[in-house]
Amino acid sequence: MKPLFKPERIKNLIGILILLFLVKLSWFIIEIVWFPVEGVTHAEERSAKPLYYRVKLTQNEAPAPVVKPKVNKPPVGNIKDITLLAVYAASDVTVVTVKYKGKTKVLGKGESINGFVLESAGPNYATFSKNGKTYQISLAIPKSKKGKSHIKPVQSTSPSRTMSKQKSSSSSVEGEVIDAGDHKIIERSLLKHYTENIDDLYKNIGIQEVKNGNKIAGFRVTFIRRGSPFAQLGVKRGDVIKAINGQELTSYSAALNAYKDIDKAQNVTLVIERKNQEMELEYEIN
Repeated sequence: MKPLFKPERIKNLIGILILLFLVKLSWFIIEIVWFPVEGVTHAEERSAKPLYYRVKLTQNEAPAPVVKPKVNKPPVGNIKDITLLAVYAASDVTVVTVKYKGKTKVLGKGESINGFVLESAGPNYATFSKNGKTYQISLAIPKSKKGKSHIKPVQSTSPSRTMSKQKSSSSSVEGEVIDAGDHKIIERSLLKHYTENIDDLYKNIGIQEVKNGNKIAGFRVTFIRRGSPFAQLGVKRGDVIKAINGQELTSYSAALNAYKDIDKAQNVTLVIERKNQEMELEYEIN
């Protein structure tokens, strides 16, 4: 009996099937590894999911009110709280004495109290400024216990008699300056006169502020009247007085405060600058 299929053909057929299976398997692996799932190349974005989700527990919840801290505003100063007690107004010096909250203070031009800056002064008034506004204070006129004015009528006198009184009062300065070698001795009565009569002070010695930038660094002596007690103190024209008894003269008020208490001291030390050199002048009050 003749066989239907030759063994060689069957082997070849099996070999072709195995080859096709291997090609198909290889193509399947290539599609998975290198080719995209669909026909267009794309990259799949992957992001980690949050571990928790924000959940609104209540609906239409009103926001908590914002509490603003209370700020204590400083009280607004009033010009009526300042009382003008005394005025000294010259061509180069403006000094006033004021009273504020029961305390007396001496101010020079440009200095302030309660926010009000002294701008100028006249015979019986002072002008202050604050926040671009100008205020004028009149000199306070004290009254007697009965409410009457302190001004009393006086008998008229002739001009010649008045002049003689003025001469006698200006020449009635008691006390002198004694040179003791390394220091000078000033009689207390002399100091007392000039502390009580400030007009006589400015007639015998002139001072002018010296500034270092915007700050006062002392007061320069502009003139000394010949024959006056100030000519015997050893101070010369052009000297810059920088301190009195350790009190630096950085303002008009500091200078006047040191000056008005000078008659109560036992010793006085002036720190002056002369020709760019500092030196001390010692005085004994007797």
